[in-house]
Amino acid sequence: MTSALYLEHYLDSLQHLPIELQRNFKLMRDLDDRAHGLMRTIDLMADELLPTIPKMDEETKKDKVNTIQGLFNKAKEYGDDKVQLAIQTYELVDKHIRRLDSDLARFESEIQEKVMSARAAQQAAADQETNTTTVKKGRKRSKINDKTTATTGKKKRAGASSEEDAVASGRSAAKKKAVRKGATATANAVKEQEETGDLDSVAGMAHPSDVLDMPVDPNEPTYCLCHQVSYGEMIGCDNPDCPIEWFHFACVDLKIKPKGKWYCPKCTQDRKKK
Repeated sequence: MTSALYLEHYLDSLQHLPIELQRNFKLMRDLDDRAHGLMRTIDLMADELLPTIPKMDEETKKDKVNTIQGLFNKAKEYGDDKVQLAIQTYELVDKHIRRLDSDLARFESEIQEKVMSARAAQQAAADQETNTTTVKKGRKRSKINDKTTATTGKKKRAGASSEEDAVASGRSAAKKKAVRKGATATANAVKEQEETGDLDSVAGMAHPSDVLDMPVDPNEPTYCLCHQVSYGEMIGCDNPDCPIEWFHFACVDLKIKPKGKWYCPKCTQDRKKK
């Protein structure tokens, strides 16, 4: 799969993301407005209640306080729903980030396979060319030896002077052959070095491992007994002095949100000690 196809598929998956994010943000804003409206109502009721407390009987006072407490609980539910929406929005974006990481990893693997295949093909071609050159040199050397032997026989019969000329001619031919062999070997070495350099350059470009190293944001706060970031359903401890505040359902053995106030295991132990 080419990089263009990876990009096209990823952009298709992002098509509905803006709409979903806009919907979640709108719901969060509505919940926030409702919570602020309840808090303003609570402030007005508290302002009316405080001056008249000495004149009220116990039953009326209790009803007023219960009404204010009910409004507080409703505002807290709005806040919890807002937190859940924020967590869902974060997980929605994080899902697309994880998919992008996976696509990049597959793309890098395909590039590595192509580079290795190209390198193996070039190595095989170089080996074949070397074998062909060796066979040709062997045949040429055999012909030269046969020709030298025939010439030497003739010159031996011709006399001592001709024998010296044949020896000089043989040395000159051997020197020229050595020069041609050295030049051929040098040219082959330079060519192989250039091909290897090109492959290494392509391989270096095909390893964007730095792009895949996308660690979790170190500034993101951690919660719960497991000291992990927020995910899934979470519940807040009703103790205002709780050092942790938020907990994952699974870490505190919860499947549904309990009714009434809830305290974390540490705060529960502290309350029992008191």
